[in-house]
Amino acid sequence: MLIDLFLTFAKIGMFTFGGGYAMIALIEKTCVEDKKWISHDEMMDVTVIAESTPGPIAINCATYVGYKQGKLIGSVAATLGMILPSFILIYIVAQFLDGFLEITWIANAFKGIKIAVGILIIDAALKMLKKMKKKPFQISMVVSSAVVMLLISFFSIEISSMVLMLAAAFIGIIVMLIFKTDRQ
Repeated sequence: MLIDLFLTFAKIGMFTFGGGYAMIALIEKTCVEDKKWISHDEMMDVTVIAESTPGPIAINCATYVGYKQGKLIGSVAATLGMILPSFILIYIVAQFLDGFLEITWIANAFKGIKIAVGILIIDAALKMLKKMKKKPFQISMVVSSAVVMLLISFFSIEISSMVLMLAAAFIGIIVMLIFKTDRQ
């Protein structure tokens, strides 16, 4: 199991460009659909928790899945699998290739990769939206979050994503408290 965790997350870490958000779709496909290590609901929960805790989201997801499968040693294996390929690749590039991005074909390749990363992120978001429970509160949060993010982008407002997540969490708690007191 430990070797499987390590190799699975090493493959994800090695072949996914664009950081944690781009990796979410591949983590979900591998861990939920292929290996069935966690459920889709767990993946949605761990994505939210991983985003709101310190550290990169993909590493936090790997750590959770690893812990779920093999406790502490499983979380270490999955986390190492996720970070080692990127670390080694960046170390080699930094050591041997000064001006790496000044090479025209490499710079152009990275421009293409940026587009692919955007598509991967949109794909992950759409999959999560499709599987989300369609209740009025969840739908209103998705729509209002999208509107707020578009307005922030349109007006070039500098705001941390943490502020947005904390605001959404605060609204969720308030709504839960209101509906909880209505039922009593």
